[in-house]
Amino acid sequence: MSAGVPACRSAARAAQFLECVQKMNISSLLVNARPEGIAQVRESLLALNGVEVHAVTEEGRMIVTIEADSEQAVANMYETINHQPGVLSASMVYHQYESDPDEEA
Repeated sequence: MSAGVPACRSAARAAQFLECVQKMNISSLLVNARPEGIAQVRESLLALNGVEVHAVTEEGRMIVTIEADSEQAVANMYETINHQPGVLSASMVYHQYESDPDEEA
């Protein structure tokens, strides 16, 4: 605990952190890829842990979801997707928290 920070404030932040950790982060993205590289981009995305490709158009648009255990993990995966060869852009469309079914009893 740092000097000058009330214990109750630190405890509240710790509780807030633990609550976030116990939730699943789910984000949806619209990924635009070069039309000639759709198959390669789709395969590279499917190889990423926690990533699913739900729809692909001939023009290179893809609907993708990311499931991760933290906001930082979602952000990191978003950056990874944005830097895949053949990806022109990735735009986050939606983000939500859900209870982790493994933590529920």
